[in-house]
Amino acid sequence: MSFAAVLFDLDGTLLDTIEDLTDSMNAALRRLGFAPRTVEECKYFVGEGIRKFAERALPAESRDDETVDRLVGLMREEYSRRWSAKTRPYEGIPELLGTLARRRLAMAVLSNKPDDMTCRMVHGMLPAAPFAEVRGAIDGAAIKPDPRAALKIARTLQIHPERFLYVGDTSTDMRTAAAAGMASVGVLWGFRQADELTEHGAETLISHPRALLDLL
Repeated sequence: MSFAAVLFDLDGTLLDTIEDLTDSMNAALRRLGFAPRTVEECKYFVGEGIRKFAERALPAESRDDETVDRLVGLMREEYSRRWSAKTRPYEGIPELLGTLARRRLAMAVLSNKPDDMTCRMVHGMLPAAPFAEVRGAIDGAAIKPDPRAALKIARTLQIHPERFLYVGDTSTDMRTAAAAGMASVGVLWGFRQADELTEHGAETLISHPRALLDLL
């Protein structure tokens, strides 16, 4: 198969966001009187949207809708202030994106992070990358691993899903790729381990961004 496009996850794939996510969640938790969480815990809490992150960060006995709603609101507020404090592109990502652009491959981003924040972060942290589409979670729309957003990006770019490489770091991403009919690439520099990625359908694993070029 000749690939014509690459669809990237954001957190844990293009950007190392985990410290700012953890710091923001802990600030929100403290405002509600709850204990903080570690970076390692948060690596497994993120990936399925802000509400799931909030639910998982709370103690099991405090996951009622009202408390989760309050924590989501506070998390959004805290993260809007500190999203760029420690977040940076992973080593090799800017160079990879530049090479893909020179090779005229279409590039897009799909995240379960809220859409406004996804766009803000991509344009703020990767301003030179010519992404054809950047999409995050939109209220009322299905999020990953539901494949509809990925398939909508394929339609917008007028490229068949089979000609996409889908690049991500979690089981959510691998399941999305499979459901969308895209070739899945699991990255080992992100938030999860190789066994999770292979268990959920990763066709290829890479340990550095430049290795993606070997697949093209």
